[in-house]
Amino acid sequence: MAASPQNPAAATPRRKASRHRGEGQWAAGHFTPLNGNEQFKKDDDGLNVRTRIETIYSKRGFDSIDPNDLRGRMRWWGLYTQRKPGIDGGKTAILEPEELDDEYFMLRVRIDGGRLTTEQLRVIGEISQEFARGTADITDRQNVQYHWIRIEDVPEIWNRLEAVGLSTTEACGDTPRVILGSPVAGIAADEIIDGTPAIDEIHRRIVGNKAFSNLPRKFKSAISGSPLLDVAHEINDIAFVGVNHPEHGPGFDVWVGGGLSTNPKIGVRLGAWVPLDEVPDVYEGVISIFRDYGYRRLRTRARLKFLLADWGAEKFRQVLEDEYLGRKLVDGPAPAQPVERWRDHVGVHRQKDGRFYVGFAPRVGRVDGTTLTKIAELAEAHGSGRVRTTAEQKMLVLDVEQDRVDSLVEGLEALDLTVKPSPFRRGTMACTGIEYCKLAIVETKARGASLIDELERRIPEFDEPITININGCPNACARIQVADIGLKGQLVLDDQGRQVEGYQVHLGGALGLEAGFGRKVRGLKVTSEELPDYVERVLKRFQAEREDGERFATWAARASEEALS
Repeated sequence: MAASPQNPAAATPRRKASRHRGEGQWAAGHFTPLNGNEQFKKDDDGLNVRTRIETIYSKRGFDSIDPNDLRGRMRWWGLYTQRKPGIDGGKTAILEPEELDDEYFMLRVRIDGGRLTTEQLRVIGEISQEFARGTADITDRQNVQYHWIRIEDVPEIWNRLEAVGLSTTEACGDTPRVILGSPVAGIAADEIIDGTPAIDEIHRRIVGNKAFSNLPRKFKSAISGSPLLDVAHEINDIAFVGVNHPEHGPGFDVWVGGGLSTNPKIGVRLGAWVPLDEVPDVYEGVISIFRDYGYRRLRTRARLKFLLADWGAEKFRQVLEDEYLGRKLVDGPAPAQPVERWRDHVGVHRQKDGRFYVGFAPRVGRVDGTTLTKIAELAEAHGSGRVRTTAEQKMLVLDVEQDRVDSLVEGLEALDLTVKPSPFRRGTMACTGIEYCKLAIVETKARGASLIDELERRIPEFDEPITININGCPNACARIQVADIGLKGQLVLDDQGRQVEGYQVHLGGALGLEAGFGRKVRGLKVTSEELPDYVERVLKRFQAEREDGERFATWAARASEEALS
């Protein structure tokens, strides 16, 4: 049979018709739930679980909690079940969720912009002591995390937090997470612009708003007008970075599509300058694009970075302008290169009003409720009513008069909160790790603290900025790919062939305008026991081989594999 315009199939073999499933984008009409997470979100908004926690679960106990609430919706209120004690890392990916779950929770207190009054900090400390066995870790997203929380105590904890203006609303889940902000917003002498009003307006519009409480996955954001670029803007879904426009003055440069985890991507500039009062509109437009066009079919592709990678910055900006803002954005400049290597504000610094702020370094973000209460008391005793958390697991006391700085510093040092830390104390971060996290494979917090002690003892003369980030699994909560030395927890074989805790090593990552991901040397893994020896060896080779003024990341990029082993 000859082919004809009416029968083109006659000339070719018949193929089975297939139907493209799409990526689960609502804007493309793909509303059918495509995975379990999308189904439970469709069944009931995560924000609604609070009522059940207050009226049912807190009264009937852990066993009364619906599984979709327990491992899903309760995250919308900052609650994750923590890891049952005694389960080793080799079982993390093998056991079912109910086998990993303890009957206690991690609870995350949301601290937008890292801003706390001393009254709020005191309440956080008191809750830790009364309900969380003293736990209270400062995260690299400016939050505080408790552990050992009982479901029966959650309503009372909420009451106490909310009485002082704090909450756990959307601290976790597929939601707009905490908004990072410069810890010196409004006080720094070198600040380009204060982003605090934008953070407050975004929080008012977005947090707890059911129009934005069902996103494809988490949505991370940051706003800073500091020239130090102090909020890790490169690895957020959206970030606003302070810049001076040659015609319009101070405003913000817009970045989108950053993120780490197992598919790390550096954010991309849209090339747009936004004045302070338009930042909330642009934020709302971008989060709406994520809600409407974000990929929902596969959880592994449900972050904004994948949409941005497929669309490109030009299309993303066009959709933002045409479909969501209804106006064109002003073209603008990129931020300038920071003049300082450290971005954590540790030390004593003069504020623009003549007073001082004092930044100090806990060990890998680990503090406790008693210490937090003492920090609040110490700050107040020195005339301050304000403290800040940073995106580097550090803290600041603001508004200290010059004649009271030395006394404050002495008080902090007495709490082992040093204002003049070694590069190792200052530059080491660690995630929660196997102690509490159900995803973790290895220990992190204690390992990081002991590594600091060992390096301070072994190479006390080392005085270069160095970042050592320790993660308990591949998910990169501690930003391993952008550290000078990034350590990804995994099980490795020791020299006797035994499976033990260890780390895959990433070398030479960085944030800043030279942002990039660390180099992986083939087969380079170290056991936890060998870790201090390895880091000491590599740092001494860096000292011996570096050129004048050369950063560790630059050296690591050019060093031989032998030098890095």
